[in-house]
Amino acid sequence: MRKFPDLYARILEDGRMLLKFDPAAHSLGEVIHFYPGFHAIFVYRLAHELYVQGVPVLPRMLSEIAHTQTGIDIHPGATIGRSFFIDHGTGIVIGETTEIGDRVRIYQGVTLGALTVRKEDARIKRHPTIEDDVVLYAGSTILGGTTIIGRSSVVGGNVWLTKSVPAYSRVYHTSKVEIRNAQEAAMGFQI
Repeated sequence: MRKFPDLYARILEDGRMLLKFDPAAHSLGEVIHFYPGFHAIFVYRLAHELYVQGVPVLPRMLSEIAHTQTGIDIHPGATIGRSFFIDHGTGIVIGETTEIGDRVRIYQGVTLGALTVRKEDARIKRHPTIEDDVVLYAGSTILGGTTIIGRSSVVGGNVWLTKSVPAYSRVYHTSKVEIRNAQEAAMGFQI
């Protein structure tokens, strides 16, 4: 019960972060009542506190209910800093040993996962660390317990990382566009 004032403050900070960075959000009330990202973060904050206190089963049950309702899967064991932002959150996966700093923004389809899923690795850090002020765009996948995304970095959409990047980095997936000539197109030339 002593944790409730801090939890309440953190949850409001999360809501204000969504209001600040989502151009479609018009009020804090709208964010609190209707945003699945906010709902997932709210439930995570409660479940995480129960997890830290050693409460069995209930933290996972809460996180699975939120996952079912929002499509956002946050393990209650993950450590997430202040002012966390999830927008269009469907498909987000945040693993148990993930560490996320303050003011981090995450978009749909982001995976913060493990490189291996062996049962004997259950007690080691398997998931990445995301430092403060990082933005992870849609579809990015960051794997591994030693992978660190340095502070104030931007990871673009559809990027796959298994190695650390330094602070202030920009990491992008590069698409390749080739223009076929008319003869190749007529022959059904395939890539």
